[in-house]
Amino acid sequence: MKTRFFYLTLFLLVAGIFTSKVQAQEVAGTKYLNAGIGIGSFNAGGIPLGVSFEYGLKNNISVGAFFDYARYGENYAGYKWHYTFLYFGGRASYHANELFGISNEKLDVYGGLSLGFRSVSYKDNSGYYNDYYNPYTNSLILGLHAGARYMLSEKVGGFAEVGYGVAALRLGVTAKF
Repeated sequence: MKTRFFYLTLFLLVAGIFTSKVQAQEVAGTKYLNAGIGIGSFNAGGIPLGVSFEYGLKNNISVGAFFDYARYGENYAGYKWHYTFLYFGGRASYHANELFGISNEKLDVYGGLSLGFRSVSYKDNSGYYNDYYNPYTNSLILGLHAGARYMLSEKVGGFAEVGYGVAALRLGVTAKF
């Protein structure tokens, strides 16, 4: 956790160096659709995939929804098993360009909370999966995220997020409309 905080702080400081004047982040009325992959899954394996949608309510506040999918398993001499993880819920973000004095209109630095549900299932090809003790449970989740997106054009960009959810780090593409 300390390492992630260090890198986020370092990123924000470097971003602040390359900006000159303070300007309010134009988030109100903006819609973002993010799609990405996770690195550092909290579920012991697999490559998580996820999408999120955000709508700007005010200049610095956006709300939206997220959906994440992760699956991992093994195949030992014909015996196959796998876990499937589904995360879905709502999220809210504070866009902090004005707070940090970042005036680059292509860069959007944000952080926020998410509240949702995690669904976990286990399957194997033996037919006894209903008797198997599952160490993972379906549960409510409360997550934190901090990230940045950089718009490569007016409509397309990239993003990176750290936080708690299906993965420690998420990288992907953003569509703005």
